[in-house]
Amino acid sequence: MKFASLFFLLSLVIAANVSFAAPNNALNRHLLAIDTIIKRDSLPKVKSPAGKKNLPAKGAKPATAAKDTSSKSKGNLENLVKWTAEDSSYVDKERNIMYLYGRARVTYEDFEVDADYIRVNQKTHEIFARGQKDPKTHRYVGRPIVKQKSDKPAAADSMFYNYETKKAKVFNPASEQTGNFISGGVAKKLNETEVAYHNVLYSTCDLPYPDTHFGIVITKGIAEKNQIVSGPAYLEIAGVPLPLAIPFGFFPKPNSRASGVILPTFGEDAKRGFFLQNFGYYVGINDNIDLTNMASVYSKGSYELSTTARYIKRYAYQGTAKLSYSSNKYGNPGDPATKSYNILWSHAQDPNASPGSIFSASVNAGSSNYYSNSPGTQNYNYQQMTQATLHSSIAYSRTWAGTPFNLAVSATHSQDIANKTISIELPSFTFNMASISPFDSKDRVGEQKWYQRLTISYSSTGTNKVDNVPENNLFKSSITKRLQSGFKQTIPVGLNLTFLKYFQFSTNATYNEFWNFQTVNQHYDRLNTSITSTTSSSNPNLVIDTAFGFKRTGQYNLGASLSTKLYGTMNFKGKLQAIRHVMTPSFSFNYSPDYTNASYNKTIVSQVAVPYPYQLTRYSTYANSAYPVTATPKQAGIGFSLDNTLEAKIRPKATDTSQTAKKVQILQGFSISTFYNFAADSFRLSTISLTGHTAVFNQKLNISFGGILDPYVLNVRDSIQNGVIVKYSKLVDRFTLQDGHLPRLTSFFVSASINLNSKSKMPNKFNPNLPNSINANTMRGLTPDQAERLALVSQDQTAFVDFNVPWNVNLNYNFTYGNTNGYQTTVAHTIQANGDLNITPKWKVTVQSDVDIRKQKVSNIQFGFYRDLHCWDLSMQWTPFGYYKMYNVMLRVKASILQDLKLSKRNDYTTNSSYNPYY
Repeated sequence: MKFASLFFLLSLVIAANVSFAAPNNALNRHLLAIDTIIKRDSLPKVKSPAGKKNLPAKGAKPATAAKDTSSKSKGNLENLVKWTAEDSSYVDKERNIMYLYGRARVTYEDFEVDADYIRVNQKTHEIFARGQKDPKTHRYVGRPIVKQKSDKPAAADSMFYNYETKKAKVFNPASEQTGNFISGGVAKKLNETEVAYHNVLYSTCDLPYPDTHFGIVITKGIAEKNQIVSGPAYLEIAGVPLPLAIPFGFFPKPNSRASGVILPTFGEDAKRGFFLQNFGYYVGINDNIDLTNMASVYSKGSYELSTTARYIKRYAYQGTAKLSYSSNKYGNPGDPATKSYNILWSHAQDPNASPGSIFSASVNAGSSNYYSNSPGTQNYNYQQMTQATLHSSIAYSRTWAGTPFNLAVSATHSQDIANKTISIELPSFTFNMASISPFDSKDRVGEQKWYQRLTISYSSTGTNKVDNVPENNLFKSSITKRLQSGFKQTIPVGLNLTFLKYFQFSTNATYNEFWNFQTVNQHYDRLNTSITSTTSSSNPNLVIDTAFGFKRTGQYNLGASLSTKLYGTMNFKGKLQAIRHVMTPSFSFNYSPDYTNASYNKTIVSQVAVPYPYQLTRYSTYANSAYPVTATPKQAGIGFSLDNTLEAKIRPKATDTSQTAKKVQILQGFSISTFYNFAADSFRLSTISLTGHTAVFNQKLNISFGGILDPYVLNVRDSIQNGVIVKYSKLVDRFTLQDGHLPRLTSFFVSASINLNSKSKMPNKFNPNLPNSINANTMRGLTPDQAERLALVSQDQTAFVDFNVPWNVNLNYNFTYGNTNGYQTTVAHTIQANGDLNITPKWKVTVQSDVDIRKQKVSNIQFGFYRDLHCWDLSMQWTPFGYYKMYNVMLRVKASILQDLKLSKRNDYTTNSSYNPYY
């Protein structure tokens, strides 16, 4: 019963979705032909006019082969015809028939046909074209390919065409109708707008009969400009007719997108019960905008609603907006439902649409539990279900040509899913003036004077934001009390000089002006009575009062730097020719005045604590402002950094005609930096920072590493807190080298990544130089149909697999170490692996896994299995254990017009809040 219901559903979906097809002449559409002999309708037996081998009739005169010519006589077809034949050609003057063999082509007015054999009969005004059997492979090759006017090429097994009446009869035609295909049977062109069909197969498969595995056989029908009228039709799968038939059918073919019903999928959810999922209604407003309304209902009272609008204006912009809402009941009957929502919006503008200004949007906002509560709407995408944050950005930028000024305005959103907090900037802006040389002249002749190298620029930023607001409080009136508004203006002045040919010297002065509309005052509530102001989470007795009003302050700093490059080369004999070491030392001087005595730097006294009776704490009244201002002490010191690169040169082989040495990067960068502050009363030397990166094995393995060294002695002591002995640490103003020890390593990290894959069987259609990426200009000028297909891939990337890459492996290794206080060490040691493998040309297996080496546990693993069924896709995702344990098997049609035609079987993930992969 389920089997019959399935095919009845398939037939209904095909009939309902034909309304999306654009009108096209059935004969003049594109065909992907294959080398097989068609068996549904045998070819008409056409006798050769002169013997068994299609030789000319008696008395016929042979003509020269492979020639492009036109006749000299008037009043006949030859006056207008152009023809070529690669093999040979004959003209039978007695019967007035021309024969063309081997990749022949005939062009008459706007009609053009290519075939292996073409016969032109001037008496009956008829052109006949067909292919032939290859004597070696015994396959049917050289099928006719027809093109008329601006229509796409079409093909068939054989055809008759009357150039006077413009009528045609085509055997085993194949034509495309915007995602749907007609093949097999016989088609007869009645006039410019009507085509009659007999025993044709209507399908979404682009292969001609008999390789089409699924479709509806139309025994009789007429295709007009805006409709197809069908007689009896029945469903056929793999060449087997099914007892599912209709006596007649009417299929509209409007020029624009048409509205229609979206059929649901059936199944069962482990917690929400039986469901009808993703049913709705599609509204095709016009070729530039459409609307999809969908819903899912569950037997235990849960439901999901969504509406998606897509819009596009070619060479201008395109975008998608989606609003989703869900109400899920997971508990006992009568328990309140868990409600969530989500908003998605993406907008992209063609850079050439409005030179100098760009508007873009990428919005993903909503309830923190939306993706975990509604995984089915995202096709159980593991990355989306486990994402930690949601981000949104709406931006507009403007550049004034011929001036140094530019403006950028944006609104951003960041949402912490775990903590259920939201940060919003609405709006923020940046106005910049690029660097100019006020003392330089446009009419200057010769080199710049030193003072003409002086540059000045200007930058102004403003924002209005709230940070870490609980989701439940976002739309309450109290949100206005948490607003942080302010402006920041920066004026940098710089001078760059080169002296003694090898030294680069630069000096700069920067002034920052801060305007804020909120400041804070802090004090301790020692009696811990009722507190009406905000309290600190780390210390509940610390009271933070927010004061509103305009406050301004300014800071400035001065700096200078000197750098050069040092080269060292070591030559060798043998294959290794030389190793070059490049060092880039840099010395800098920085000065900023003492701001600790500024009016915004205040002091409070903490509570009594063992072993110290009290502690003075300083804070800035601008600590929680839109633009925080730190009361830094006086700074006058020297910074030092040293960057290193190592490069090897390999001698060319004797067989190398270019004899050019190969350069290999051994160390792409290794930097050491620190700073010594002469103005500080203690701890003058800052921590020593180490960073490096390189790539080996022909740039396939990328390695990055870094660490921080503390040069001062750290003493670890015991203390008593709440009757328990606890450890604490305190830095001593004494270098570790003075005690015979190296600086202490406080943090260290190593990360490595490698991507291995075979070469793609097909080059990237957008950019051959980027085989694994999509060109940024891909989105430019997309047609509505192309945008629709790309949107489907974006919605469910796991269901669209590239079989052109036989195998692909990605490995990421991360190691982190931290010990800042001297007695607590944190270590993380993980490997992330994902890859895919083509077991056969049509089978692919994918795997994604996270492994904690230190714990010797697999925190997550997900398998994917894919089978390419040409016009169908079979996919399976399986997570055998973990927080999102589930499996999902789906069979779907590839055609974008029939994306709702699918059969799925799944066992939904189990929400297990107590799941821990390490215990």
